[in-house]
Amino acid sequence: MSLEMFDKEIFDLTNKELERQCEGLEMIASENFTLPEVMEVMGSILTNKYAEGYPGKRYYGGCEFVDEIETLAIERCKKLFNCKFANVQPNSGSQANQGVYAALINPGDKILGMDLSHGGHLTHGAKVSSS
Repeated sequence: MSLEMFDKEIFDLTNKELERQCEGLEMIASENFTLPEVMEVMGSILTNKYAEGYPGKRYYGGCEFVDEIETLAIERCKKLFNCKFANVQPNSGSQANQGVYAALINPGDKILGMDLSHGGHLTHGAKVSSS
């Protein structure tokens, strides 16, 4: 069933947002107007998969196909830029967290954060993170 048939109101509002984006120029990097091919992949089954970490070294199971996709993207990027190494992972909230830490706390200060196994984030004090 299509979104238009399932929820016409959300469908209409989504189309209005599309029109708004097409009629203006967003100057915020995180609001980049993406290609239709990217939209297709981002709206795919891959949206359901959380894959923190790097290929072969994820923090959650069931990432074998995501690993293959990311490895393929890395190889294509290395070929495109004629380089030995590439990281194709997008920036995330980790950089934002590090900025807050740098601005508000000093080395050795204590902060309260949830454990990774209980819903916390790597940047909330996990040993594998610089936090």
